[in-house]
Amino acid sequence: MRRSVLFVVFMVFVMGLVWSQSGYSANTIKVGIVDTYSGPATTYTQDALDGFKLATEQINAKGGILGKKLEYTTRDEKFKPDIGLAMAKELVLKEKVDILAGTINSGTALAVSDFAKKEKMPFFVFYSKSEKIIGEKGHKYVFNMNENTEMAGRAAAVALSKKPYVKYWIAGDDYEYGHAIADATWNNLKKMKAGVQLLGQSWWKVGEADFTPYITQILAAKPDFIIVATGGSGMVNFQKAAKATGLVQKIPFYQHTANELGTLLPQGKDAPEGVWGTSNYFFYYPETPANKAFVDDFRKAFNRYPKASALVGFMTAQFIAEGYKKAGKIDNEAFIKAIEGMSLDSPVGPLAIRACDHQLELPTYWGVTKKDPKYDFLISGDIQVIAPKDYMPTCQDVLKLRK
Repeated sequence: MRRSVLFVVFMVFVMGLVWSQSGYSANTIKVGIVDTYSGPATTYTQDALDGFKLATEQINAKGGILGKKLEYTTRDEKFKPDIGLAMAKELVLKEKVDILAGTINSGTALAVSDFAKKEKMPFFVFYSKSEKIIGEKGHKYVFNMNENTEMAGRAAAVALSKKPYVKYWIAGDDYEYGHAIADATWNNLKKMKAGVQLLGQSWWKVGEADFTPYITQILAAKPDFIIVATGGSGMVNFQKAAKATGLVQKIPFYQHTANELGTLLPQGKDAPEGVWGTSNYFFYYPETPANKAFVDDFRKAFNRYPKASALVGFMTAQFIAEGYKKAGKIDNEAFIKAIEGMSLDSPVGPLAIRACDHQLELPTYWGVTKKDPKYDFLISGDIQVIAPKDYMPTCQDVLKLRK
């Protein structure tokens, strides 16, 4: 009898545990976010996470998704692909998340993307810039929620093709991102404008502190314009050097995200005026009720202005919610089918996920840094909107890369 009683007690405990786990699973949709949450990259990753958090709270306040709450859990991969991949595996195989998201590290994004493909798990890429993510390494289960290096270069080339500059110089950080941005800008500019000339190139190691020899070389060559391919801390460091040496007053130059808040805010009023840049989002543009509401909500929640990555995180959560609602069930294949080609309103207007490659179709804003009495940091002026159709690779181009 004692054994029988113990057996019954044990079974009740087991069934209770199973019930609690299944109840948790049945009442939530869980997103596992792998990203860099330590070091300089947090300038962008924290905004992406907070944008996702803001949208999650708004979605849940309106009743959630199909009667379920949207939740998320994070992992810090410390900008190391091997750690990121291990964490993604833990989130899928042990935590049983429904969706994967992240990361700013392209190496991690590619590794997690390959794992997501094997597991048939949807993976939303926040802020990695490698064109391989949806290009040659792209597949059914990966979604890219920001621009990549090829797109940024194409957008810059569209704007530069309308400028009078003929003689160019290329300079930048000597690593994959730097060369990818430079190549995309220059190669597409040559196609769009006949007669442009490349006078020379300067490449320095990542983290370079002394730009004087390179700037001296550039000034001696007398180009009309410089394509500066820097990323991370190199953005700010080169701008400081350009101002200190007088380069910015003598030769105009372009940096992707030169006019983005993440680059300008740390410099305050000391940032140089007259630097051309591209970005997918400004908190002050467009001046629409939707963007104002987003900025107000973000500032109320986090006491700061949102950067471009905040829009990425915010819209990722929105697409996840609306994808499941359209699918009508929590099923990966139905979700992917539902989200392909989907368009949603956003702070920058309607945004769609292209069905052929799962790329979010974002506008790109070309502009030049300037002071504004309303802010204690520089913003972008002379803003030109470059539509996705004018700078995104065609579906045929992308699918050819995948083959």
